[in-house]
Amino acid sequence: MKKAVILFVAILLFPAFGSSQIIENLDYISPFNEGVSAIKKNNQWAFINNDGDIVVNFRDDLVTTKSDDGNYPIFKKGRCLIVNIKEGISYFGYINISGETVIEPRFLNATNFNNNGAIALEFTKEEIGKNTALGKSIVNYRYFEVVIDTDGKVKNYLNPKGVNVVLDKKFLREPPKFMSKQISENLVAIKNENGKWSLKKIIE
Repeated sequence: MKKAVILFVAILLFPAFGSSQIIENLDYISPFNEGVSAIKKNNQWAFINNDGDIVVNFRDDLVTTKSDDGNYPIFKKGRCLIVNIKEGISYFGYINISGETVIEPRFLNATNFNNNGAIALEFTKEEIGKNTALGKSIVNYRYFEVVIDTDGKVKNYLNPKGVNVVLDKKFLREPPKFMSKQISENLVAIKNENGKWSLKKIIE
């Protein structure tokens, strides 16, 4: 009976004893941003909260962002970039703070969210003919530089004409580069073929 009483008192006095999580042998710990910190272990990244609890488990598809403090995944507007590689081509999407995929990887490149949205390269597939000898469709791939919201909905097209692209790892060894950058909450600067810049207002 005395042992039971002592155990009961110990639980009341020290309810958290032995329950705290210890994460060891980490390769990197980032500064906190939006309430979470990125941690790296064995080439995989996870996120912890202010109590040290893992809120996004270790995974290998998180995209790192270069900053003054290092190179690590980061949440912006509750979204973190992920990448999915299919047949040698990288496709970018986003997860939320719970680690759920909220924007499926479908962009050829994408930025972190900033101000009113993120810039992404969305591609389209258009059938332009048939190869009767091979019995295959002839398709044309084109990507557009767009501004998206946190649900992945396109808000603005920054290059309405688009850019033709060969969707093959031999020709697309790395993600295409952006020709625009968001410079304020409502403005995007776009570079043309001549290296000159134009300004475009983001439409809500």
